[in-house]
Amino acid sequence: MTEEQLDKYRLEGTKVRVVRDALEMNDVVGFVVAWDDESVLIRRPNRRVVKLKRDYIMVEASAPRPALEL
Repeated sequence: MTEEQLDKYRLEGTKVRVVRDALEMNDVVGFVVAWDDESVLIRRPNRRVVKLKRDYIMVEASAPRPALEL
């Protein structure tokens, strides 16, 4: 995920989905708040903020969920 993509999501208020593994129930859905070189902060609907690695797959929440290999 590039700096430009993260900034676009933050400025437009786009809801994103962070896919952490093959189980959909482990996805984090929310809004990009901030980021640095290694992590990104996502504000979830319950207003809690989650710090995640930038290595995870991140897509718009309205887009189909990408399939992961086990």
